[in-house]
Amino acid sequence: MTLAFHRVGLVGKYHDANLAARGGKAVEDLLSVARFLEQRGCAVDIEEEWARYEGVTDCTSRSLEDMGRECDLVVVVGGDGTMLGVARQLAPFSVPLIGINQGRLGFITDISYRDFASSLALVLEGEYIEDHRCLIDAQVLRAGSVVFAALALNDVVVNRGATAGMVELQVRVDGHFVASQRADGLIVASATGSTAYNLSAGGPLLHPAVAGWVLAPIAPHTLSNRPIVLPNSSTITLEIVAGRDASASFDTQSLASLAVGDCIAVRLSEHRARFLHPHGWSYFDTLRRKLLWNERGLLP
Repeated sequence: MTLAFHRVGLVGKYHDANLAARGGKAVEDLLSVARFLEQRGCAVDIEEEWARYEGVTDCTSRSLEDMGRECDLVVVVGGDGTMLGVARQLAPFSVPLIGINQGRLGFITDISYRDFASSLALVLEGEYIEDHRCLIDAQVLRAGSVVFAALALNDVVVNRGATAGMVELQVRVDGHFVASQRADGLIVASATGSTAYNLSAGGPLLHPAVAGWVLAPIAPHTLSNRPIVLPNSSTITLEIVAGRDASASFDTQSLASLAVGDCIAVRLSEHRARFLHPHGWSYFDTLRRKLLWNERGLLP
């Protein structure tokens, strides 16, 4: 058998030390994937922070950055949240990623744990579909200076304060004034992130191949403020006009506190995430299973 990938990195989800039974099962799941890869002839590196946190010492470990430089493939065992963090950090290295979900079917960790052996076997032999996803490059500017910067795969969300009223924003696209919005917040989502918070806020689904952003208000004061799809070649600027204790989150994993006058600039990143799926994978199958869409009136 000729391997398409020779050195594989493994990244797991960190578990609460109080959830010993769940954490122990999760550790065993990841080590089972490691043993499978080794039996197939791959050199396996486990992400060193995860190994240290979970007390796994009898393995070869490597930092995530080193995995980006040295590994041919990185396998993420966990959920979409784990994959989001890994994808952002590894996007500059253009290393392909594949996700094994330990719980419910995920949108980007789409291989169920029970099927990992058959699915990984195909991928290792070069039988896969490659799927590139755009990333968002976001900056928070205060008096013209960048005070915070982050990448996001799903979305950038401006939220009102926990105890304050609505936040008021001025929205510009490529420097052109679009609207003033008063709402609980505003979402700028990529096509990948259109199935996340954007979906809950009533925004549209975008196929991952669509080169667009969704701009979706959260509980807008004016009901005519509706979601809009914009080309992702655009730069979107959100200026805080009013509202106390507002904040910006990036994939819900990074947070920046905002003050009146701050601007959040959102543009297309030069980096892309590379996902691999076994042959036969379909984005529409994922939607149907995750969103419980009926097929000819029958649940799948």
